[in-house]
Parts: sequence; C-alpha cells; structure tokens
Amino acid sequence: MDLNLEGVSAFILNNVHYVLLIMTVLIFIALIVFININIKLTKMNKRYRKLMMGMDGCNIERLLMGHIDEVRDTVQKVEALEAEYKRVDAMNQKAVQKVGVVRFSPFEEIGSDLSFAVAFLDYHNDGVVFSSIFGRDESRCYAKPIKNGESTYVLTEEEKQALSEAMKK
Repeated sequence: MDLNLEGVSAFILNNVHYVLLIMTVLIFIALIVFININIKLTKMNKRYRKLMMGMDGCNIERLLMGHIDEVRDTVQKVEALEAEYKRVDAMNQKAVQKVGVVRFSPFEEIGSDLSFAVAFLDYHNDGVVFSSIFGRDESRCYAKPIKNGESTYVLTEEEKQALSEAMKK
C-alpha cells in the first residue's frame, strides 16, 4: 500500500499545476451553484414576505381556514338570494305588467271621451278588462276576466282594443 500512496503522491507533485487547475474549476463551479441557490432563496424570501405582509403573526393555515369559512358563508348567501329571486320572479309573473287604455264616447250627444276601457294583464296575459260607460243620467262599470288573452264574455270593440294594446306590451 505504501507503494501505491507514494505513486499517487509522486503523480500529484509532478502534476501540481493540473491538480490546482482542476480544484480551482471545481471551487468555481461550487461558487456558481452557491450563488444560484442564494438568488433563489432571496426570491423565495421576498415572495414569503409579500405573502405574509400584514398578517401580524397569523399563520397560513388559520388564514386559509378563515377564507374557506367566508366562502362557505358567501355560498349560503348566494343560495338564499337565488331562492328569494325565484320567489319574487314567480310573484312578478302574476303581477300586473301590461296595461292598455282606450277612451271613447259611446253616445253622440256627450261631447268628450269620458267613457273608457282598461285592460290589466300579467305575464301570462291573465287579468281583467274594466270598462266604464258614462252617460248624462247614469254611469255603468263592467269587469270581465281575461285568461290567456281571451275572455269568456263578449267584449266590446273598445275592450278588444284595450286588450290588444295591453298584450302588445
């Protein structure tokens, strides 16, 4: 074994400049790797500080759990709003949405259009037609139900006109 160590020692002493060159290259490569790792660590520290900015000692797990709770609360509120929207939409379809008005004079001796026909309809064209006929001595009012844009009662021309006007809206 001594012989082998002596041979290696002699080889190294004879080629010191090559050994030093190889060692210098290896140290230089290690320095480059160290600098690269240090740059990545600096970037990671910046990202960590940015992530934790304003947390005041709060850890990420607690922060995420808080956000998950907020999301769950928001989902429940959205579901409640959706149910309320559906309820209001159903009510709105039954509310009066379309109105048609026709004024007319049924008698030639009365000067202005004091008589009228008014149609009140919902989204489905269900509702009622009111008509009032005004005369010198008396006045009469009529109400006729409307289902799907039609009445089971006979409608006057003015009532038909009011109904048609309402259905166009």
